[in-house]
Amino acid sequence: MANGNFTRFLGGSPLAVLLRLALISILVGVILSVLGLDPFDIVRSVERLVRHIWNMGFDAVRWLWRYFLLGAVVVIPIWIVMRLINAPRGR
Repeated sequence: MANGNFTRFLGGSPLAVLLRLALISILVGVILSVLGLDPFDIVRSVERLVRHIWNMGFDAVRWLWRYFLLGAVVVIPIWIVMRLINAPRGR
């Protein structure tokens, strides 16, 4: 039963999910490459963010919290709607 829950959590068999994620990753990678982005640019941006937070102290935590809340106002309702739309129907 635990394996069934894990498969349901993943949204399919682990191998199929891994394959889908790999294909989507390649597609997104091509799009980001066309836009001129590099994976190391993203890593450097995250590094700069961490350094910025470290240097700013608690002001950075407040700054990050505001952006988190701003994003969550959009992301969480969309996620809930998507989960409700894709929820299995009762028997």
